[in-house]
Amino acid sequence: MTIYIDVVLMENLIMNYIILLTTGLILKQKIKHIKLIFASLLGAIYSIVAYTGVLEVYSSVVLKIILSIIIVYIAFNPQNVKKLWKDLLLFYLTSFVFGGAAFALIYIVKPQDILMKNGLFLGTYPLKTVMLGAIIAFAIMIPAFTMVKSKISKKDMFCEIEIKLNHKTIQTKAMMDTGNMLKEPITNTPVVVVEHTLLYECMPKEILNHLENIIGGDFENIPEKMREDYISKLKLIPFSSLGKQNGMLLGIKPEYLKVITEEQEEIKKNIIIGIYNKSFTKKGEYRALMGIELM
Repeated sequence: MTIYIDVVLMENLIMNYIILLTTGLILKQKIKHIKLIFASLLGAIYSIVAYTGVLEVYSSVVLKIILSIIIVYIAFNPQNVKKLWKDLLLFYLTSFVFGGAAFALIYIVKPQDILMKNGLFLGTYPLKTVMLGAIIAFAIMIPAFTMVKSKISKKDMFCEIEIKLNHKTIQTKAMMDTGNMLKEPITNTPVVVVEHTLLYECMPKEILNHLENIIGGDFENIPEKMREDYISKLKLIPFSSLGKQNGMLLGIKPEYLKVITEEQEEIKKNIIIGIYNKSFTKKGEYRALMGIELM
């Protein structure tokens, strides 16, 4: 049986790309296809070297693990060691599922022209079978992980956020609110609602302690100079909630909002802060509400 190196290289490249793409989609990573292609090419070249047996060291388990780490790092650029191991674990899991689907199809069709060397299955028909297995695995894994990840645990309902407003930063715990679809009506900008007392270090108390008056158009409690600085920055945000169908929040645009999780930190600049004049909880377990779309 004749084996063409260029065909093996291309088929391994495509297989690796599908596995990395599936891993990235499950991780909800921002996919950069050029990085996935480069990482896939590295894995495909390794397969050729391992098959030809030019260097025996290429068959060692340690080198395979190191290569996996390099491939994951190139594809997803994890920001810390914990994120790297999480990405690597899911990469292995995805590879095992893809491999299982491929082995199952090979077992079912029982092709005759099949060769195994240095851990690689080679042949004309079997490789097409492996590709079909990859497509089947892709179709199974994405909806399966989507259903699992949609069941958010209590721990995942909270995250730390950092707000920079008027050149000052504050940090607090926010709760993910799946029902919070609040947006500023003119620009359609997402709104994160925070307790007014949280902003005492960033905004004048004369504004924060008289929110209802300002919404109603009464600015008597605000010094005239302060009015000039803030009136143009403040926004009115209509909302509806249980017991209050036509409510109104006062909002202001910060320099940025940073969402901090165990895996990463992400800065969002297209955000409006909605100022709530009460407390969300009696014990202060969290002091902000944000829509899950911001995660």
